[in-house]
Amino acid sequence: MSARGKARTRALEVLFEAEQRSVSVFEVLQSRREKTDQIINPYTVEIVEGVLAKQSTIDEFLQTYAQGWTLERMPGVDRIILRIGTWELLYNDDIPDGVAVSEAVALAKTLSTDESPAFVNGLLGRLQQLKPSLLA
Repeated sequence: MSARGKARTRALEVLFEAEQRSVSVFEVLQSRREKTDQIINPYTVEIVEGVLAKQSTIDEFLQTYAQGWTLERMPGVDRIILRIGTWELLYNDDIPDGVAVSEAVALAKTLSTDESPAFVNGLLGRLQQLKPSLLA
């Protein structure tokens, strides 16, 4: 797994833990630094901070284009994967669009349900098509 791939996985873990425990992601990051041997890659922090900074907009896009699914109804892991994928797709110019989508799908294959990769691919693919109008 690439360094960025590991950073995405770690960002997902941090965001998921913070959401599940209802604590700040910065508290989770600090705890991991102090209580584990985990190395927090700078890209992990960039993802976490980026998702947090754009979360309301990201959630609005996900809510609007996830046909028949509310954010609350989505599995938590899928919701976090979609937030990371949307942030990389729309707000991180260093990551090609196709890579953002395929990396999110790979996370879903590894960490979520059998149906999740197709769901993540479909929703992020739709956002990729609409990217110019979403960012206008």
